[in-house]
Amino acid sequence: MTFVFSPPAQASVAIAGSADLFPVHRIYCVGRNYADHAIEMGDTGREAPFFFMKPADAVLPVAEGSVGVMPYPSMTQDLQHEIELVVAIGRGGKDIAVADAVAHIWGYAIGLDMTRRDLQGASKKLGRPWCTGKGFDYSAPIGPLHREVPSGTISLQVNGVPRQAGTLGNMIWNVAETIAQLSTLFELQAGDLIFTGTPAGVAAVVPGDLLEGRIEGLGSLQVRIDQ
Repeated sequence: MTFVFSPPAQASVAIAGSADLFPVHRIYCVGRNYADHAIEMGDTGREAPFFFMKPADAVLPVAEGSVGVMPYPSMTQDLQHEIELVVAIGRGGKDIAVADAVAHIWGYAIGLDMTRRDLQGASKKLGRPWCTGKGFDYSAPIGPLHREVPSGTISLQVNGVPRQAGTLGNMIWNVAETIAQLSTLFELQAGDLIFTGTPAGVAAVVPGDLLEGRIEGLGSLQVRIDQ
């Protein structure tokens, strides 16, 4: 019997106002990058940023004006939302200076870092990696990429009720500083996505919930949690 190998499709996200797609190389995430969320999770102070990763195919692309559907993941009783600004890298580099970092950005999007909080918490207690809590299938819903630079507020509602709210200026490490720090650890490549952290208010969602994230200048991202 002949074994037929079907190569996986290239993970990609939509580009606002275009039929083209942005291919995804890697997904990096910044932990606890808003002071209120750091306090919420038990940290204080401006410590050096730390990073974790999701697989490229964890993206759940949501087209402009549509509602994405995210299956409720297995092995968890505590799926939580984290609304984030996502930065797309268009030009790679290593040891990038803060002053040069913005020149490496291709665009911006609204994203959700969905988290199996119970599995993440168990991993923390045992000193194990966070992969099962953070890097599962469809754990990175993301709206279309925009070329415009966003500013102002970032927020999330669940079923029309406010859950998270903050401003992009409240990041502990701003976008340029985050890119510079990350590039000392990895050589960034075109196609990389960086989830830049979430404000306070993270909480659980259940099947049937409708999440709507907003960032000024980027519109909205709507995702419904399925069974």
